[in-house]
Amino acid sequence: MTILRTPDSRFEKLPDYDFAANYVDIDGLRMHYVDEGPQDADPVLMLHGEPSWSYLYRHMIRPIADAGFRAIAPDLIGFGKSDKPGRRSDYSYLGHVTWMRQFLEALNLSEITLVCQDWGSLIGLRLAAENEQRFAMIVLANGGLPTGDQQMPMVFRIWRAFARFSPWFPIGRIIQSGTITKLPPEVVAAYDAPFPSSAYKAGARAFPMLVPTTPDDPASAANRDAWKTFGSWRKPFLTAFSNRDPITRGADQQFREKVPGALNQPHTTIRNAGHFLQEEKGPELAQVVIDFINLD
Repeated sequence: MTILRTPDSRFEKLPDYDFAANYVDIDGLRMHYVDEGPQDADPVLMLHGEPSWSYLYRHMIRPIADAGFRAIAPDLIGFGKSDKPGRRSDYSYLGHVTWMRQFLEALNLSEITLVCQDWGSLIGLRLAAENEQRFAMIVLANGGLPTGDQQMPMVFRIWRAFARFSPWFPIGRIIQSGTITKLPPEVVAAYDAPFPSSAYKAGARAFPMLVPTTPDDPASAANRDAWKTFGSWRKPFLTAFSNRDPITRGADQQFREKVPGALNQPHTTIRNAGHFLQEEKGPELAQVVIDFINLD
């Protein structure tokens, strides 16, 4: 396996991202994570999706840490400051779940509040279902847990074809296309920072193809099993979707209906935000998370 590591110089002076870097070895790969707040406090684990990195959570990390919680935001393998295997075939859905399970074990995390969005939810919800003892509650934002038994929206099918075939794959502009507000050039550049060239983008290119879209997908059986677990999940489960996400809008309803722990929770809609609601409404979403934890 060819492993690429983005030079540290690419991450100098990024706007609003002055957190100390932390690293852990996962299967010979260096995984980066932000870890702020009291080390003995209950952790809030924030999982990013595609093609972002922990920079997405920069406006949530400090408020959550200041509220007395341990704010942890890892970069998935292939993203951010984490190592990047160089071939698309190096990545799989199961591989990402396994890497993150090893991350939880390496940090010995328990009583976790999971905050997840996009691919962070595909990985995070599997993690929670398969490691129930480590998780206390879940906040799901603009995400889901597809099994391949559902028809995927046209916008996703277009996105998957673009990721697979387009010779041009501008990460920062992709993030911009998933927001309804115009991002400053320096923020767009920050999303580009982990990817000095196309060689570093194998993980970002691979993710759309790993979403289960047919019933016999390699991940479908495990995701169905996870849904069975959530069918009896009584720990607090909150949805906080934005109102202008063309990909996941409406997917929160199935969780509210099927997860017992979602019953009578203060589910919320984040208004005037697109797919990457942490980018546009980070402080607001952080307060939703803090209030939800404090309800318990």
